[in-house]
Amino acid sequence: MKDLPFISICIPAYKHVDYLQRLLDSILIQTYKDFEIIITDDSPDNSVAILLENYNSNRNIHYYKNEKSLGTPENWNEAIRRANGAWIKIMHNDDWFANDNALQIFYDNIQQHPDIDFFFCAFQNVEVNSGKTEVVKMSAADKAFLKSNPYHLLKKVYIGNPSCTLVKKSLDIFYDNRYKFIVDFEYYIRVIQQTGKPVYIDEVLLNIGFHDEQVTTYTKYNPEVQIPENIIFLNGQKKDILKNVVVFDYYWRLMRNLKIDSEEKLISFLGDIKPSPEILFIINFQKKIPYRLLKIGFISKGFMLIAYAIKRLN
Repeated sequence: MKDLPFISICIPAYKHVDYLQRLLDSILIQTYKDFEIIITDDSPDNSVAILLENYNSNRNIHYYKNEKSLGTPENWNEAIRRANGAWIKIMHNDDWFANDNALQIFYDNIQQHPDIDFFFCAFQNVEVNSGKTEVVKMSAADKAFLKSNPYHLLKKVYIGNPSCTLVKKSLDIFYDNRYKFIVDFEYYIRVIQQTGKPVYIDEVLLNIGFHDEQVTTYTKYNPEVQIPENIIFLNGQKKDILKNVVVFDYYWRLMRNLKIDSEEKLISFLGDIKPSPEILFIINFQKKIPYRLLKIGFISKGFMLIAYAIKRLN
């Protein structure tokens, strides 16, 4: 009987076969070889299957066509469910390894930290259209913030997208399919809460592709997505979560940026979801401030701190 692979590289595919080919080629040149590739295909056509005919000789690639479209992030979960490895390496099909030793470096870190269940690395953003690149690494302050409380991910997603991560499969943690935009950092918060501190690998191991068709692009400033997701997330946390000033500031900026200036407007996006009194307090406080002042960063921050202090004292 063949030994199970150590790492499962899980690719939730959706069209874009040119990106997928680039990703597969970056995987197959890896110096570390104890892996399998799981591809779950959500495409409305057979373009991915046709591409994979070029890789028929590679027995490490396992392809599954979803009977019906699962969407984001359930297609990610489907790939994880299909995985046989001890570790899960999600790879979005528009991302790719930055060098041929990247997977080896992930493996080496597992060996160096046998008590850790969650790893993530530095990465490089790549704009598909312009080719512009940006290296993203954690500073000492970033590390301290994340170590002190995983809710600091609401301030900045230090971990990057799921392609930057390596997670132990036995944790049996899946992405919450109620979310589209906040799906990654909500997952990271749950993983860190369950496992303790993750290990950050300070090397650029992933290229992260950015283009206009990504889910995060068209949901970023969409209140129909952002408001329900963020209120559902808030309602699922401990009741005192807004005592954390980082969390309070996140919701302050969310309501300001999406121009939620009344309880009626908020509720119009929520349906049966009930907002907390703290969120209503933020909206009613902001309503008293002229928007021309509220949109100025340092002035808004000052008002936020006043509102936070008033709420804590009451």
